[in-house]
Amino acid sequence: MTWAGVTIALVGALGYALGAALQQFEAVTEGASLKLMRRPRWWIGGVIGFTGASLHAVALSLAPLVVVQPISVATLVFAVPLAAMLHGRRPHRAEILGSVAVAVGLLGLMLLVPAHSSVPHLTNTEALGFLGCVGLVVLISHLAARRARGPAKALLMSVGAGAVTASVSTFVRVVGGDLQGDLSRLLTWFTLAIPVLLICAVVLLQRSYAVGYFGIAYAAVQVVDPITSVLAGALLLDEALPSGAADAVPALLASALLIWGTVTLGRLSPDHGRTPVPEVPPITSPPTEPETPETPETSGASRTA
Repeated sequence: MTWAGVTIALVGALGYALGAALQQFEAVTEGASLKLMRRPRWWIGGVIGFTGASLHAVALSLAPLVVVQPISVATLVFAVPLAAMLHGRRPHRAEILGSVAVAVGLLGLMLLVPAHSSVPHLTNTEALGFLGCVGLVVLISHLAARRARGPAKALLMSVGAGAVTASVSTFVRVVGGDLQGDLSRLLTWFTLAIPVLLICAVVLLQRSYAVGYFGIAYAAVQVVDPITSVLAGALLLDEALPSGAADAVPALLASALLIWGTVTLGRLSPDHGRTPVPEVPPITSPPTEPETPETPETSGASRTA
């Protein structure tokens, strides 16, 4: 079942990457506003992304959280070039190198997490405490983003989006893993919380995309989401974390690669959907001297000359 979950997660992650690239193009063009609702491409991206997220949810019900979540990181190397092509340009070398570095670094960290298959269980107190922590992260990142500009703003906005996305994955893992063929177990507030959290994640994602730095925004979500999910799985769902001195050196190398790739993506120029056309001032003719009306004296002088 684990390999089936991994395969489904990979297909879903590729769809999520394509949907994100389409929605980012529209968010940069129109801004994170209700105008996006009138953009067919944004809806297409949403449908593709939702399909990918649904496959991700199926994968979470078949495989442990710490195995499924890192797979989405690999789509970073596809999403960034796709976004560049939508903006009518070739991806920059720094985009490709930064994306690969982030993906490899995060995958290196995630591969250190031991697989641990167990039936997840989350109490109401633990769930509310987890949501409170996620809400605090979103509040702090949002307030900090209001004072930031450029890639820092995109990074802070996507940190909140990644935290909420991780909460969706955690709740899906709990609901799907505890289902075990009994549909009556869906009748819980955990199930109702999933679409609410998903809507919040979509709104925060569009706000981070609208800044224009898709590489850093998408990378930050892909980093914050699995790390938060792995921590939630370890602290709340009794899933294992790496331990031992043998994991320290690989973890440091993977972290350094991850940081380098993030900084590289943050140095790139933003994409803008519409280039403002400078206003051309109207052409005015030079002022002409008013004609002097002829008088009998001037007309007679002219004939004499």
